[in-house]
Amino acid sequence: MTSADGGQRELILRVATRLFAALGYDATSISQIAEAAGMDVATLTQRAGGKRELYLAVMERAHHAELAGLERSVGEIAAAAPGEASAAVHHLIDDYIDFCAQNSEFPALWMHRWLFDASDVTELDRQYVQPLVQYVTEALEPLTRGSPDMKYVIWSVIWCTHAFSRGGVLDDEGNRVGPEDPETLRRFRAYLHEMVHCVLTLPGDLPEDAI
Repeated sequence: MTSADGGQRELILRVATRLFAALGYDATSISQIAEAAGMDVATLTQRAGGKRELYLAVMERAHHAELAGLERSVGEIAAAAPGEASAAVHHLIDDYIDFCAQNSEFPALWMHRWLFDASDVTELDRQYVQPLVQYVTEALEPLTRGSPDMKYVIWSVIWCTHAFSRGGVLDDEGNRVGPEDPETLRRFRAYLHEMVHCVLTLPGDLPEDAI
């Protein structure tokens, strides 16, 4: 593959990510992706394959970006001394909020799947989501000795953060605001820190910037 081919493929992946995130897999056509990328369908399929192959590549790319965004903070939890574990959990929360706020198209891809988009592509949740949830679960479980149900704690964080990154909240005037608003993001961050801190009964006080 030449550098020009690689550049075209990267462009196609970015465009496809944006359209799959906005419309869902089922509602996005290969011709829409080609038009948005400024090329014909034949060129697009030559560079990136058909719609299914392109969707698989987009989801793999999203997974690796999310994993890379979490590896440092999950590793920090595993390596933390007893007195530092609570702070490491809060770093993980911050990293996850920041990842979703800065890459809101990636949560949108998974939220479409929650609504049974691309239901014929069945392997992605087992291939990507389940191992990632298990990875985080194994890092956190020693902190609580099996209680509460860590799987549901992690999913609660995922549900809240994905929904906030895409839908935000209504302000006092009824306007929808999200992570692009610093004060709204600060309040959501503080809430999620407090929720996890209380549910896991972590030792120590909440971080000052999470209050």
